Amino acid sequence: MRLATVRIGDVESAAIIIDERAILIAEVNKYLNIKHPETVFELIQPEAFGLLKSWWETLDKERLVEDIGHPVEDIQFAPLYRHPRKIWGIGLNYVEHASELSEKAPSTEPASFMKPDTTIIGAGDAIEIPEQSERTTAEAELGVVIGKTCKNVSEEEAADVIAGFTTIIDMTAEDILQQNPRYLTRSKSFDTFFSFGPELVIPDEVDDLDSLQVTTVINGSVHRFNQVKNMTFDPYHLVSFHSKVMTLHPGDIISTGTPGAVVIRDGDVVECQIDGFRRLVNPVKDLKARKGEAIDGLTTER
Repeated sequence: MRLATVRIGDVESAAIIIDERAILIAEVNKYLNIKHPETVFELIQPEAFGLLKSWWETLDKERLVEDIGHPVEDIQFAPLYRHPRKIWGIGLNYVEHASELSEKAPSTEPASFMKPDTTIIGAGDAIEIPEQSERTTAEAELGVVIGKTCKNVSEEEAADVIAGFTTIIDMTAEDILQQNPRYLTRSKSFDTFFSFGPELVIPDEVDDLDSLQVTTVINGSVHRFNQVKNMTFDPYHLVSFHSKVMTLHPGDIISTGTPGAVVIRDGDVVECQIDGFRRLVNPVKDLKARKGEAIDGLTTER
């Protein structure tokens, strides 16, 4: 099963994606006279998610797709949801990426940080380079979405508390970070600095997590790629480690690190590609450049 949030007018609604068709949960409820929650965040809460998966396994999917499925090309994806309780990011989780930055990869504990939910955007939304930064980077990453409230779970138990996986593009105002490592939170927290979605892929659809290849793409060209098996701390370790720091709740996100960050500029298009996942694609807008255009336009009008 793959879940998404789609935008219809000003309304964002949960959908199931199957065979390049989107089945809106709100329409399913009306069509079958049932009452599933109609947002992805509500759907991945343990009781609702269990009922949804059980229902999906017994469903006549072909009929549902034929009767109320919408072609994916006709819909607009939104972020999976907008208000997780926590977003954890992981720095330098691939040794090769650390060496590119002339930094030593953490070997004993993950280099983690947190981001606010005001950074969240979805597929197709513009990443905005802030006026304060002259060098902003984008990083394709595999995201882990928590599906159960948990504390002090072991690595062996971690798979049981994961609702699914997704594509993420994480941004950093790198020039701000380079001034002082204590500026990490600020450099990571500008609006639009966390693209999230478009699909939540449940673990049953991921045959081999370790073999997944994560790729950062800029303007159609591959910048960097690597496989999950080459992470210093794999997704299960990250879930276990952070559950020992604080209680994790359904909808919490762990972004597991990038194989390589790329500098982004006004007009660029950046992508996160992961094997078997729908691509996450975002255009880039530099607020400094657009501010200059606005000033020029105002001057011309005068």
